[in-house]
Amino acid sequence: MVTATGQQTPTRASRRKWIVGGLAGVGLVGLGTAAYRAAPSFWGQFFREVGRPIQPAPARPRPQEWPDTGLHAAWLGHSTVLLKIEGFWVLTDPVFSDRAGIHVGPLAIGIKRLVAPALALDELPTPDLLLLSHAHMDHMDTPTLRKLENRRTAVVLARHNSDLIRPERYRSVYELGWGEHVRVGPALIRAFPVNHWGARYRSDNHRGYNGYIVQIGRWRLIFGGDTGDTHHFRELHDGRPYHLAIMPIGAYNPWRRRHCTPEEAWRMTNEAGAERILPVHHQTFILSREPVMEPIQRLLDAAGPQAERVVAQRVGDEMRIV
Repeated sequence: MVTATGQQTPTRASRRKWIVGGLAGVGLVGLGTAAYRAAPSFWGQFFREVGRPIQPAPARPRPQEWPDTGLHAAWLGHSTVLLKIEGFWVLTDPVFSDRAGIHVGPLAIGIKRLVAPALALDELPTPDLLLLSHAHMDHMDTPTLRKLENRRTAVVLARHNSDLIRPERYRSVYELGWGEHVRVGPALIRAFPVNHWGARYRSDNHRGYNGYIVQIGRWRLIFGGDTGDTHHFRELHDGRPYHLAIMPIGAYNPWRRRHCTPEEAWRMTNEAGAERILPVHHQTFILSREPVMEPIQRLLDAAGPQAERVVAQRVGDEMRIV
């Protein structure tokens, strides 16, 4: 694993094994008891979801038809977006598991998808880059990341997060802090601060969390990761437009301090100077109290006569700029 400055750092394999071993050592009964005491409402949702089927995605992208020029994007679900920029493949926050949560052997304890990913893992092209915003389980899904391990794939993630993956199984792994940048092939990636938090469990508050600017040739885009309302997007405006902003719009009720509303996402997109918004973090998991379709409707209402700038409304929708 390499930092943004190019210095070699430990992979923290021992810490990763300690986390996994610690969870397994509690035992399933003990783990379940502890989790129930911490969040009984979660367990109510967990058992209600057991028999609920996962619906197919309403749309299906066709990345095999995308040419090697231009900017192409498909929303695969939640915060997972497949991008092809001048022939370079990028995948953001890949989560393909049926549940986002703790995985202990074959058992997954977490929230269940409403909608399946728009493409299966084996239908994806090999990513040139995995772009990971933070360690929350609905953004960094370790079973998915293990299936994506490939010596042709690089990973960019926030500070103090590489212990959650197996760096030696990728081409390269880079941890970025705010304001740091790295070049991966033709892509220049810069991390910027957002209004969120990074802890995967209750005690690992040392973990970083990022938004990213990605530039490849003339194409520039923003991946907002997960964020509440913040002035940091205004600070990204440098007089040149961003062609696309991938912005979260869900889980604001009652978590508005760290998850922006659709109206705030629209305003921050405009403050950054982005021409289009691809809304994510909605329609995939029940993370909060707002109705499933409320975020996208509020975003379209906020956009008003400029609603054509919202480039994906359903899981599976795709866009192309050539």
